[in-house]
Amino acid sequence: MPIPQYWRTQSQRYRLTGEVCNTCGAKLFPPRDVCPECSKPAYEPFEFGGAGEVYSFSLLSNAPAGYEAYEPYTVALVKLAEGPLVTAQLTDVEPEEVRIGMPVEMVTRKLTEQGEDGLIVYGYKFRPVLRPAANG
Repeated sequence: MPIPQYWRTQSQRYRLTGEVCNTCGAKLFPPRDVCPECSKPAYEPFEFGGAGEVYSFSLLSNAPAGYEAYEPYTVALVKLAEGPLVTAQLTDVEPEEVRIGMPVEMVTRKLTEQGEDGLIVYGYKFRPVLRPAANG
């Protein structure tokens, strides 16, 4: 990822910052210049909470270039609590434990390493919601 793109997209990769349309109220992720619901400009930043549930998922055993070291891994379509669907890798869960409807939360994790110097690229992934220990 080129350095200018890295800095420009940092808030959406680390904090799930999208936009909300001031005209129709649609919440958008990733940010877009035009709202896909009403075709009006959508410039107001909106930070998503990071909570959601697995809408669909797939196990990747033949990863794209640059991600071979991480295969196999699970990629999910996550429906955020605020509405949008986000594609992301799942972490901290075995593939056979993943279920549609499983509650998940966004975490920041290592995505890959790039270049000869091993530049580490971080971004969002989702993990199962950690349940508090039962009392007594």
